[in-house]
Amino acid sequence: MKHGFILALGACALALSACGSKTDTETTATNSGSVTDISTDTDNGTENATVAVPAMSGQEFADAAASTDAYEIEAGKLAEQKATDQKLKDFGKMMVDNHTTSTAKLKAAAGKADPAITPNPKLDPEQSGNLEALRAATGADFDALYKQQQVAAHQKALAAMKGYGETGSVPQLKDFASDTASIVQTHLDKILGL
Repeated sequence: MKHGFILALGACALALSACGSKTDTETTATNSGSVTDISTDTDNGTENATVAVPAMSGQEFADAAASTDAYEIEAGKLAEQKATDQKLKDFGKMMVDNHTTSTAKLKAAAGKADPAITPNPKLDPEQSGNLEALRAATGADFDALYKQQQVAAHQKALAAMKGYGETGSVPQLKDFASDTASIVQTHLDKILGL
């Protein structure tokens, strides 16, 4: 049981964390918990992702969303400083602003849950590694890596938001997830257009 929970938690973290891997990603749960399978299809036909998101508790969802916000804020700050393309600098600023707002909304929603939930924004090892890779990259390499990570992160976040919005167990967090999904979709569309 404990092993299954750890695998599910790992899958949750993977589903919400950004990665520098190929954008066609499938994450599967290896426990007996329910799984939400969500496909994301974009206009250009080349960026399709299917991400299976295991059912999460309210705390797991809040922690995953908080760590994703923290990653996006730090990556956005790096883009503002290091990107060579002004459009990526602007996107980075938008990520800092929007994910700061998202964090405040997440905390408010989690605080209204019964019992109240306190989101933990601790980055997972993959998110930390992605930030280190961004810190090490320069010039056009930074731009390409940042864009790649942002596409992957937003595809995964969109699947998680839609999944929790449909199947989550905490009404306040379900509402947050449903409301946030449209913003994540806007971010994904924007980064795909850059």
